[in-house]
Amino acid sequence: MNDMLLHMSPQAWLLHMFSSQAAREGGVIRRKIRDIERFYGRDAFLQEVQRRGFSVIENAGQFVIFCNSEPLRQLVWSPSAGDRAGTLQGSGPEF
Repeated sequence: MNDMLLHMSPQAWLLHMFSSQAAREGGVIRRKIRDIERFYGRDAFLQEVQRRGFSVIENAGQFVIFCNSEPLRQLVWSPSAGDRAGTLQGSGPEF
């Protein structure tokens, strides 16, 4: 973690993250959930992602943030992944 980020306000940290080239271009970024909880707060972050019209998926201690409003399509899904509570379930190609 960059030392500069340790001294940022929560709002500055969020602005820094969404100012990345990938985010600005409607791409995908990922962050450790631990860092999001530490610097901004999980619930506040998820509300901000929703306010921006983006999507977020949680996997293996990471949030994967899709910085656009395009639908997500499920192409391949591990059979065992759907057995766990709280995982995304889709009835068609989009979830």
